[in-house]
Amino acid sequence: MSLVRTEIGARVAIVTLDDPGRRNALTLPMVEELAAAFDTIEAGDVGAVVVTGAAPAFCAGADQSDLGASRRDGLRRIYEGFLRVARCPLPTVAAVNGAAVGAGMNLALACDVRLASDNARFDTRFLHLGIHPGGGHTWMLRRIAGPQTAAAAVLFGEVLDGAAAERAGLVWRTVEPGALLASAHDLAARAAAAPSELVRRTKATIAAMAGVATHAEAVDVELEAQLWSMEQPAFGERLAALQARIGRHDP
Repeated sequence: MSLVRTEIGARVAIVTLDDPGRRNALTLPMVEELAAAFDTIEAGDVGAVVVTGAAPAFCAGADQSDLGASRRDGLRRIYEGFLRVARCPLPTVAAVNGAAVGAGMNLALACDVRLASDNARFDTRFLHLGIHPGGGHTWMLRRIAGPQTAAAAVLFGEVLDGAAAERAGLVWRTVEPGALLASAHDLAARAAAAPSELVRRTKATIAAMAGVATHAEAVDVELEAQLWSMEQPAFGERLAALQARIGRHDP
């Protein structure tokens, strides 16, 4: 039985962790399927990806019993589930429909944008289990939501529902449970509607800005990419279409 489901429509791929009996916990077989799904998606005509979990959970974390003989190697193999998502050059949206715990929260953090239902729960839980956070959890959480939220969640065990996560900047928007997947698809479709290579390059630019110190440097970085985009056929086609629409409204 497949542990990861992929559906594609309107150039948007919806990737669903599909092991609800285990609350979609990351096992090595699931990680392998998730990586293979992203390999296939990136090789096809897909413009954006939504990641979610089969109800009732988003992802309950890593299955610690599935690490194998070497904990170090086993942990790194489990990490690959969310690290593969983090490396995706396409825009990614996490549709968090329930509990996102530990490594499952890492999976949500690995996406570019997070939407959450009212019943979402962001729970780091590492210290509660007597284990140090892993997989870059503290780095991602601090970078996205700031040091105070990272401390509250990791050190003090604060569990954030969708509304609290939105207030903390961890979630872009909360949505009614029944509308979550459609909202995530609609958001992803906006990115998918733009030229693929332009979107990929723009996502890479956003990531690169983490290492840019000044506005002047940022201008230089964007200038080269903007000049490249102006040489692409899509720019000329879209500019001509815009000018034609404006012309039709001239007196």
